[in-house]
Amino acid sequence: MDYKKFLYEQKKRDKALKTKATKVTIKEIRFGPNTDEHDYEFKKKHAIKFLSEGAKLKAYVFFKGRSIIYKDQGQILLLRLAQELEEYGKVEQMPKLEGKRMIMFIAPKKTK
Repeated sequence: MDYKKFLYEQKKRDKALKTKATKVTIKEIRFGPNTDEHDYEFKKKHAIKFLSEGAKLKAYVFFKGRSIIYKDQGQILLLRLAQELEEYGKVEQMPKLEGKRMIMFIAPKKTK
């Protein structure tokens, strides 16, 4: 087999695989450590919408200034969100503190 023909066939296969690959979108939702109930419910509705559309969700609590002392409240907030979104998606990464952000990823459940 000719080497140029081999390269051409390989490029063709790679291109076909690339077109079949699904593009994963990540949507973000930002909370504060002392987020009010109404704001939480509003953002939860958006999270449900994102997960039902098939996008991954990156929920995070941003600690401004000295609010870093409320780490436990931020973690409780994210775990509560994960529990309430259990039927729409599964937790990919539990809440983890990175700098001034506590981040959690939720992947959508497969729809039949």
